Amino acid sequence: MTKAVILVWCTCLIWAQAAHLKSADIGGRIIGGDLVTPGQLPFVAAIYKNTADGTFFCSGALKGTQWIITAGQCVDGGLMFSIRLGANNLNDRNALTVSTDTYFLHPDYDPATLSNDVGLIKLQTAVQLYENYIWPITLLAAYPLPEGASVLTAGWGQTSDDGTGLVDDLRYINLVALSDDECKLAFGNQVNENMVCLAGNDNGGTCRGDLGSPLIQYSDNGFLTYHVGISTFISSNGCESSDPSGFTRTWPYAMWIINTTLTN
Repeated sequence: MTKAVILVWCTCLIWAQAAHLKSADIGGRIIGGDLVTPGQLPFVAAIYKNTADGTFFCSGALKGTQWIITAGQCVDGGLMFSIRLGANNLNDRNALTVSTDTYFLHPDYDPATLSNDVGLIKLQTAVQLYENYIWPITLLAAYPLPEGASVLTAGWGQTSDDGTGLVDDLRYINLVALSDDECKLAFGNQVNENMVCLAGNDNGGTCRGDLGSPLIQYSDNGFLTYHVGISTFISSNGCESSDPSGFTRTWPYAMWIINTTLTN
């Protein structure tokens, strides 16, 4: 029987105050993950979005030297963005911090259903790359993520349902892609073909604060990183429930991402 579980927003107030939008919980985190070592994921970006309603936190991935790939929720309504690169700890003073007000929201993004939940942030100037510290994702996914595929995601989100805010240090978790049918068993028919559910060991997955985090697949030799998804939703049953984590697939939007970054 299909569970009565709804898609939920993953946006997290930076001050971690309780917040609700319509009937959905705002949230997203890495549950059951491990600390990211220096140089392990040099493309992960911390995003602070300033809006008319406050400051919100998301994650994203560096593409090239001037673009951040993240969720549409993470750019929608943004007035100014502060992007941190090059450090796993949010309090590290050596991190590169850049500000910008330029973003692009996918034209078919639907905040009610979270369909087409893709956004891009353009930095004012190209960043200087430092191997092992600031380095872009290698490639965008060119095909659907198959069932059973092993992937990785990372973020600064809460590590338990009773957490009070973000964690200081970037954490990652290995996940496995589920079938569309398994995803719909958890979240119902509002899950569409451009979404994918992921499950980890011991109920691990994303939580509040992990919205926009990249889903990464490595090449067989381990040298190439493929951006295959964007953290989009979690279960209303909580991050520590047995329900999977929901992502937007990258491959249906690869051409939009490429065209947008080439023409703007």
